[in-house]
Amino acid sequence: MQSANTTKRNSLAALTLGAIGVVYGDIGTSPLYAFREALAQTAGGGISQIEILGVLSLALWALIIVVTLKYVLFLSRMDNNGEGGVLSLMALAKRATGGRWLVVLLLGGAGAAMFYGDAIITPALSVLSAVEGLKTIPGFGGMSEMAILAVTIAILVSLFAMQARGTASMAGLFGPVCTLWFLALAALGIWHIVEAPEVLAAFNPLYAAIFMTSHGVTGLFVLGAVFLTVTGAEALIADMGHFGQRPIQLGWLVFVWPALTLNYLGQGALALKALAVAQASGKPLANADWFFIMAPDSLRAPLVILATLATIIASQAVITGAYSLTHQAIALGLLPRMTIRQTSEHQVGQIYMPAVNWLLLAGVLILVIGFKSSSAMAAAYGIAVTGTMVVTTSLAFIIAWKFWNWNPVWTALLIAPFLALDLFFFGANILRISEGGWVPLLVAAIVGLVVVIWLKGRKTAMERASEQGTALNDMITALAARPPVSIEGTAVFLTQDLEMMPSALLHNLKHNKALHRTNVLLKVETQSKPHIAPDERLSLERVDDRFLKARLRYGYMDAIDVPSDLARNQGLLVGPGGTSFFVGRSAIRFATKPAMPRWMTVIYMFLHRNAADPTAYFSIPPNRVVELGSQIEL
Repeated sequence: MQSANTTKRNSLAALTLGAIGVVYGDIGTSPLYAFREALAQTAGGGISQIEILGVLSLALWALIIVVTLKYVLFLSRMDNNGEGGVLSLMALAKRATGGRWLVVLLLGGAGAAMFYGDAIITPALSVLSAVEGLKTIPGFGGMSEMAILAVTIAILVSLFAMQARGTASMAGLFGPVCTLWFLALAALGIWHIVEAPEVLAAFNPLYAAIFMTSHGVTGLFVLGAVFLTVTGAEALIADMGHFGQRPIQLGWLVFVWPALTLNYLGQGALALKALAVAQASGKPLANADWFFIMAPDSLRAPLVILATLATIIASQAVITGAYSLTHQAIALGLLPRMTIRQTSEHQVGQIYMPAVNWLLLAGVLILVIGFKSSSAMAAAYGIAVTGTMVVTTSLAFIIAWKFWNWNPVWTALLIAPFLALDLFFFGANILRISEGGWVPLLVAAIVGLVVVIWLKGRKTAMERASEQGTALNDMITALAARPPVSIEGTAVFLTQDLEMMPSALLHNLKHNKALHRTNVLLKVETQSKPHIAPDERLSLERVDDRFLKARLRYGYMDAIDVPSDLARNQGLLVGPGGTSFFVGRSAIRFATKPAMPRWMTVIYMFLHRNAADPTAYFSIPPNRVVELGSQIEL
């Protein structure tokens, strides 16, 4: 019989392997293009030794400061009941500030919006850069741009098309494939470091400082490209709920970070060897696809295949992250309801969102066809990621100050260097707006606009509904004076305001001239915690012998099942006549005195009309639902 310690070690090893396959896919494929693109910014008159070591030193210290110190050792401690990511941090900051700080909502919305810009670039850039490796295989050097694009598009379309069937059956392969990938990165790096050990001098931060001070504006462009080495760091905290803090920290510190470091050093060593050959022949050193030419010709094809598999896994992680983030945003009220399908009977987190999936694919294909090469696309990558990092660091300050109750001065002194570095990277990437950096900003602006309009529209619609509605207590008094016909059964009326009579109940009285024996006014609320125990979700308040107020509270990561959670209260949904769920369907109309600008009302009307069916979202069986319409003028 295994001891408890052995079982715990086996569980930790399994979780760490899983984290390697999901969490580190994005940052793990950065060696395909990061070093190449950073050197490309300096390659105008040929690449020098100081430039190779300077760029390499910047990359190594970016991994140390941004990823290891900030994310792995500091931000990974800042979880919301085990969950991480920008919206989890926003929810935790809202709880810490009592929901009164508008800046928290703005930061969370901005971070989520910028994530979608990252989500369309990661699959496009990573898969395209891997497929471009085909040109380094002997006999394939003449592959046309159209052929490269066709292979890339075929892989991406296949990846997005298979999402509807779920990826749980293949998820077991992600860890082993990515483990093999990181072992290959480390082996290639060691091979070239042994041949040019002088590259280890790049660990000296003076090379980074000398490079930045001697290259002026060009240094800032290089810094923007160097940031490609840390893209994907957000996943280290976003996936904490799936794997836990320790497996993610262990996977990075023991395996992923050393493998990435060795590979970047190996690419630098290869560049130094190439520089020596170029100087011996009296020619300047031109930039090259350093990653793929690290491998000998005989291993080039297997390396391209392995790289393509790794980039597919990295893309899958981003797609899954987009589903998860959208699910959280809907639960927190930032976006309208969308269709959510479970793709696994055993794992609640395995979901598929058709609207998100096809919008992402459209964005990815537009990028691939529009930019045509990974080098052209790389300029677009950094802005969204650096923007998200600025948001994350700002939320971290609020949480440390208000939730952990740290001294604000000492907290500011701790956070300031991280925030300054994030802003420095953001500024360096802003310089590349004209080269493609506008793409993630445009995507973030569109998503941000949708969030703002949805929040304002919902708030205004609720205010108008309250103005047009009838107070619950007044209606109960009127019903007591003139009782309607009573019928057996329980009626559950979904409402957003428990102090007002639901419009569906008013219409039912108006048209059917009857009232059920038991009437439950139900408000479904999402809390700032990721999960709420099932037996703690329901609270009831009896108004009189025919009316009950009910609240169902869910965490923003919980699967919503209204009938099952109501049934936990013995006797609430039982009895003669059965249970019917009444849902009010509000049609938005233009008011003579508009509450919002006309263009915002038009967009809100579109979002409201196309929101997913609430009965499906709340898991209510269709044959038990009665829908009654009403109108709200905005």
